[in-house]
Amino acid sequence: MPGLGLGNIGGEGNGRSHCSGGKAKLLALGKALPKNVLHQDKFVETYLHGTSCDDPATRAKLERLCKSTTVRTRYTVMSKELLDEHPELKTEGTPTLTPRLDICNAAVLELGAAAARAALGEWGRPVADITHLVYISSTEIRLPGGDLFLATRLGLPPNTVRTSLLLLGCSGGAAGLRTAKDIAENNPGSRVLVIAAETTVLGFRPPSHDRPYDLVSAALFGDGASAAIIGASSIRAEEDPFLELEFSRQEFLPGTDKVIHGKIAEEGSDFKLGRDLPEKIESRIEGFCRTLMDKVGIKEFNDLFWAVHPGGPAILNRLEVCLELEPDKLKISRKALMNYGNVSSNTVFYVLEYLRDELKKGAIREEWGLILAFGPGITFEGMLVRGIN
Repeated sequence: MPGLGLGNIGGEGNGRSHCSGGKAKLLALGKALPKNVLHQDKFVETYLHGTSCDDPATRAKLERLCKSTTVRTRYTVMSKELLDEHPELKTEGTPTLTPRLDICNAAVLELGAAAARAALGEWGRPVADITHLVYISSTEIRLPGGDLFLATRLGLPPNTVRTSLLLLGCSGGAAGLRTAKDIAENNPGSRVLVIAAETTVLGFRPPSHDRPYDLVSAALFGDGASAAIIGASSIRAEEDPFLELEFSRQEFLPGTDKVIHGKIAEEGSDFKLGRDLPEKIESRIEGFCRTLMDKVGIKEFNDLFWAVHPGGPAILNRLEVCLELEPDKLKISRKALMNYGNVSSNTVFYVLEYLRDELKKGAIREEWGLILAFGPGITFEGMLVRGIN
């Protein structure tokens, strides 16, 4: 399809493009992690001791889950010091929503600001040049929201246009990219700062046979923050775009609103993932991806590079089999899962950081790629992107 300027989409050689003027581009990334490191091989002992649980069956199940996640390292706001200060957090049946929110609200602000400063430092332009802020979180509830507090802490101009995306779960990061893309392309010269910040404090609970999914959450999820800067036009010499955001799409699967389900209660958040989540994603993933690929005439899934939010190994495995992907196509998603766990909206940005490294090294030959994430709904978020020389 010569009229589209695709270069070589078959994956032979480096077909990546120079950036075009009108499309949004990813200009910088940053991340921040809590100081408390969870090593997966030691987590079972740490968690059971911290929650005063000595049930052998719970221990055996948690050990199996920790091995199956493929996670090696996670980071967490929760600590022994916090549990000593708030022993009610590990006491079954105790109303703890207020202290949990106090901890979460402070943590997402600290982590989000640190991630933003990292992105701003990499970007290299003054903070006053930021025109818009997109803030993403599923772990804070307050008025005003974290967007205002972050804008204040970072010294953003008072006329910075703020948008909050809340309670989107694992699709939040990709939704933030889509929102930033639309803002940048419709406001010439704008620069959009995207911040995602998450913590598992709301969902931290002692083990209970009445809530078997709590152990899955305990074994898989982590805390952290990420940031990105997006712009479309007037790219300056000091800016270093590495990804062009071409086409985006969001879609939900009717009748699947209970598959990823959560609610806030007096004891914290109650969150569940249905066992059929990978199967439900598989039922629509091929058609969803092809809708984006058809925009530029790509037919083969292996003619793309992939940046998939790693919700868990079962989802990645299903995608790999269903789409007949070569083994290395989901390598960076598996690496992010291994090194950070599932950090909800943040994780896709950690995947993009690895993607940038691969692009800079010339290790990715494909010109085009897909960003994918899946959240409550079940909601699919997807974006066709293009590597930039």
